[in-house]
Amino acid sequence: MLIVERWILARLRHRRFFNLTDLNTAIGGLLEELNHRPMRHIGKSRRQLFEEIERAALTPLPSEPFEYAEWKTAKVHPDYHVEVDKTFYSVPHRLIGRRVDVRLTYRAVEIFQDHTRVASHVRRSQRSGHVTVNEHMPKAHQRYANMTPASLIKMAARIGVNTATLVERMMRERPHPEQGYRSAMGIIALARRYERDRLEAACERALVINAISYSSVSAILKSGLDRASPAAAPVKATPSHANIRGGGYYQ
Repeated sequence: MLIVERWILARLRHRRFFNLTDLNTAIGGLLEELNHRPMRHIGKSRRQLFEEIERAALTPLPSEPFEYAEWKTAKVHPDYHVEVDKTFYSVPHRLIGRRVDVRLTYRAVEIFQDHTRVASHVRRSQRSGHVTVNEHMPKAHQRYANMTPASLIKMAARIGVNTATLVERMMRERPHPEQGYRSAMGIIALARRYERDRLEAACERALVINAISYSSVSAILKSGLDRASPAAAPVKATPSHANIRGGGYYQ
């Protein structure tokens, strides 16, 4: 660097350039002059040494240009996705709970386990959402491959507002919406066994008591509680006990 500063930059310091092409041309001419200049202690120029020693040892350039990459480690979530840059990418479901290595480039996300690549995805430009390969899913989940939270909510809305609200909460309150797909489909499927008005009332009651699950809605329907008004749910009186002061204590 010191030689370049003395023999190239110093000689150009008083010149003014108006575009990069002219600057590179001026640098290139001085660089050739420097490379052909004999070195004092060796008696040969840098160009001569390159031709005699280095050129024969050179190997061809890689067929692909160098691509900058970052490496990270991640843990596979229960929904067989790993989080990379606030986006979730799928891996084979057999790796749930395992730690994997992630190679992150401008265009791709590659995931390795024990130095073997197990998944490759096109990197999303937006930092959100899921990128899922159907083959990574367990067989039981592949039937939901083309579903989205929006499509499930739309299906539930055909039954009623309360059903759509419950399905929306069922997915929103989970770490990943996909974990609620099966339960949401179960809620919607209840419309085949019960009248839609009953299912809508059962979902309303489940929302009131904050029982956001398929099992709760199914139990409400089986017990007939959907026919009772949610506001009429019985409230148990506080049992008498020596350690409870009661309302009269504060009078």
